[in-house]
Amino acid sequence: MSKFLKEGYASLAPYVPGEQPKEKKYIKLNTNESPFPPSMRAQTLAKAELEKLMLYPDPDCKALTKAIAKRYEVGDNQVIVNNGSDETLYFAFLAYCDEKRPAVFLDITYGFYQVFADMVGCPSVKIPLNADFSVPVDELKKANGTIFLANPNAPTGLVLSLDKIEEIVAADRERVVVVDEAYVDFGAESSVKLLKKYDNLLVTQTFSKSRSLAGARLGFGIAGAEIIADLQRIKYSTNPYNVNRTTAAAGLGAIEDEAYFQANCQKIIDSRTWAKAQLESLGFTCTDSKANFLFAKSDRIGGEALYLALKDAGVLVRHFKTERIKDYNRITVGSQEEMQVLIDKIKTILEARK
Repeated sequence: MSKFLKEGYASLAPYVPGEQPKEKKYIKLNTNESPFPPSMRAQTLAKAELEKLMLYPDPDCKALTKAIAKRYEVGDNQVIVNNGSDETLYFAFLAYCDEKRPAVFLDITYGFYQVFADMVGCPSVKIPLNADFSVPVDELKKANGTIFLANPNAPTGLVLSLDKIEEIVAADRERVVVVDEAYVDFGAESSVKLLKKYDNLLVTQTFSKSRSLAGARLGFGIAGAEIIADLQRIKYSTNPYNVNRTTAAAGLGAIEDEAYFQANCQKIIDSRTWAKAQLESLGFTCTDSKANFLFAKSDRIGGEALYLALKDAGVLVRHFKTERIKDYNRITVGSQEEMQVLIDKIKTILEARK
């Protein structure tokens, strides 16, 4: 780093994205991308915008905002569209976290929460997951600060029921609860329906996973009109043109193609069920993931050893060195063909260790 970097940023520990290797071709099961291409409707609308790239996009993403609002049965003024759900989350940290309101999140969860807290310069409070990786609801209910809760959680894939989320939201109406639903479409119930009762709830979602637009960078937040106005104030004070016109058009097409979205979610759920059964037949322990990934460990091989052996065999999965989860690997649910290759490779690796 240069000598000119602000002192507060010199000690930042940046988020580490999943590997995006270019040296060889891998089966990529490490970054929770969809194995399916964007819908044809999304592709068609995006392509139509290419000839207009000399013009700024609509900063309000009006057409997409209206489509999201219709899809989730909320008002247009309850939706904000941003450059990935990460940007919506970052805006929430900027808006609702400070010295008096620390960021509260679980000790094993999405790694960007700590990065955002450090960027904003607010204190953070990490609440440990229970021994079985379940969420300690009572601890969150009494925590002081702005709560960030991934549901399903990452990397465990475990879901907190809607009634438990409501308990957390209702426990203190003077604080904001942010529910990060990046993986909600693969088997969880969205908290959006709670917005009819609570004005201290913000729900974030992404187009990266279930709608096959990870490369487009598109996400959104849904909340009461006042919270959305807060986030819009921050957006228009930083980068009002944060969503390019091709991405906004692709998002509109993806929202409109409900049948394609539902079919792909079901395929991933089916492949997840199959792959989990296969892993368990090989002696693996898997969490009850409701995301587009599995979280698995084996007594026959360590987490890092399996990750490295699979990488050598041309399959990438995600391994974390955190002490509590170092024996696990997070495995994206790819196509059925990719999952078959994964299982075959694991069988070969385990056989070689006998």
